[in-house]
Amino acid sequence: MKGKRGDGRSDIYAMGVMLYEMLTGKVPFEGPNAFATMNERLLNNPIPPREHDPSISPELQEIIYRAMEREPRNRYPTAREFENDLQHQDKVGVAERAELHDWKTKKSQWPKRILNYVLIALVPVVIFGLLLWVARHA
Repeated sequence: MKGKRGDGRSDIYAMGVMLYEMLTGKVPFEGPNAFATMNERLLNNPIPPREHDPSISPELQEIIYRAMEREPRNRYPTAREFENDLQHQDKVGVAERAELHDWKTKKSQWPKRILNYVLIALVPVVIFGLLLWVARHA
């Protein structure tokens, strides 16, 4: 959520994730730890549900994508609208989404990661330097 307070659309996102998992047997985002998984969610798109299971209809896939939109304002505004689309999938329009095509291209934050690692490595050096300075001036 990028530090913003959640609302009902956060629950809709969570329901979209659960629906994705129930239908595909896979989680939409993976990583070696929680931080990496959250980073994956911020940078990349999940594998389209139909890639895991072609029997998932394009309409149901669209419902999942709409529930899991990164931007809360693009998600279903209410659970009732989400439910309505699930019950009346034949009335759901299928959008041409970039997510259907660019999911294979993974973005990385390596420059930021390297900078973070350098900054983390500098912390003990700075602390040691401060301790030396205090010891000489005490």
